[in-house]
Amino acid sequence: MIPFDNTYARLPERFYAHQPLRGVPAPSILRLNERLLKALGTLDSAALGSREGAAVLAGAAAAPGAEPIAMAYAGHQFGHFNPQLGDGRAVLLGEFLAGDGTRYDLHLKGSGATVFSRGGDGRAALGPVIREYVVSEFMAGLRIPTTRALAIVRTGDTVLRQRGPEPGGVLVRIAESHVRVGTFQFFAARQDLESLRTLVDYVVRRHYPSLSDHPTPALGLFEAVCERQAELVARWQLVGFIHGVMNTDNVSIVGETIDFGPCAFLDAYEANKVFSSIDQRGRYAYSNQPMIGAWNLGRLADTLLPLIDEDEKRAIAAVEGVLDGYVKRLGTVLAAGWRAKVGLALEQPDDQSLVGRLLEAMEQGKADFTRTFRALSALGAEADTKDDALRAEFVSTKAIDPWLADWRARLQAEPQGDALRQAAMTRVNPAFIPRNHQVEHAIRAAYDAEDYTRLDELLQVARDPFTWRDAYAHLALAPTDDEEVRQTFCGT
Repeated sequence: MIPFDNTYARLPERFYAHQPLRGVPAPSILRLNERLLKALGTLDSAALGSREGAAVLAGAAAAPGAEPIAMAYAGHQFGHFNPQLGDGRAVLLGEFLAGDGTRYDLHLKGSGATVFSRGGDGRAALGPVIREYVVSEFMAGLRIPTTRALAIVRTGDTVLRQRGPEPGGVLVRIAESHVRVGTFQFFAARQDLESLRTLVDYVVRRHYPSLSDHPTPALGLFEAVCERQAELVARWQLVGFIHGVMNTDNVSIVGETIDFGPCAFLDAYEANKVFSSIDQRGRYAYSNQPMIGAWNLGRLADTLLPLIDEDEKRAIAAVEGVLDGYVKRLGTVLAAGWRAKVGLALEQPDDQSLVGRLLEAMEQGKADFTRTFRALSALGAEADTKDDALRAEFVSTKAIDPWLADWRARLQAEPQGDALRQAAMTRVNPAFIPRNHQVEHAIRAAYDAEDYTRLDELLQVARDPFTWRDAYAHLALAPTDDEEVRQTFCGT
């Protein structure tokens, strides 16, 4: 069924706890990601979709070769350090190799209580499972590094959450790694240098083999992680994605988006927008994500200092230089990304000012982030009636009209004509995102009537969110006042 080949479970047992299987009343596959299964090439779709497969993917039945473990880690949660978190509602079932040789973790989220559950039930509600499945598929379609959902499993039980009783579910997730910044923090908090060295060696060997000959592997690893995080956070910003809970236990060591709890995409642009119901002070607001990325990497640096240099001052100087590189790399990716979104192929000194003025106009005019950039992608270097579609996104055009004039003046310095520029812009400005209200509609239909039409529509456009399709035009609409989602919940 699954060709397991596990490596993390062969590390010392202080890295995890063996996890007994927990039964669920009636496991059944709600959705199996056939497209992902085909791409992976080594998993048996028919077996996974069977009754026996559903029991395995719900964490209720043993699979040959699986070694279920709950991983140990710590983490800063909203800036406050907790020395022991760990997989409180998740199990690493094992690892497998895809057809291209890439090693993936197979992870069950919501499969029951573990030694790290801290009094929780270890279960997941079906709603957050649907949300993570949909959003992670969109992230893949948007070409942003991400964990992927292999399946949604219904458990047949009921869990009690903020909004009352909800049907239970399990998310079957694959990732190149579930090692987090918090994994390093777990051992640093215990001053366990031996385990930190083991962890560095493991991560380098498995995920960054090119660093095997690095004179200081811990520093090389830190540099690699910083580069991947810079690119990841920049890509989030460019599509208006708000992670919602950028705690250090949610920062993947390989630069994948992980844990889609209270995440959301911007509707109307608002620099300091927060959706998460638990982010009362806006720590993880949209505009704060780049800075928080640096802060989280600083906490990783803290754990690696003793492995970088015996002289703490020299070690600190080394990691500070790398963190400066994170800031520069993120700025470079963002600058190039924003230029591409507004159709500028050549770099000019005032380009970032031009982009900044557009964002200010969007905030003042309460313009939809995704729809505005997509409408801009259709405009030519000369004013015409297509301008009306862009202007319609703004409650007031006072700021956008002069901006359009300046943008068109800037286009005169570009070598490409309208057709090439518009084609390039549509490749970076998606037509569809997993709009918060559409995801909520899908969840509510699943709960109230076991209707999965909206879920399947979202998954269909997630395959290629950059291509417009008339049949799904309703999924591109901004929410009405009644539909707008103002808060999201993590589902724990």
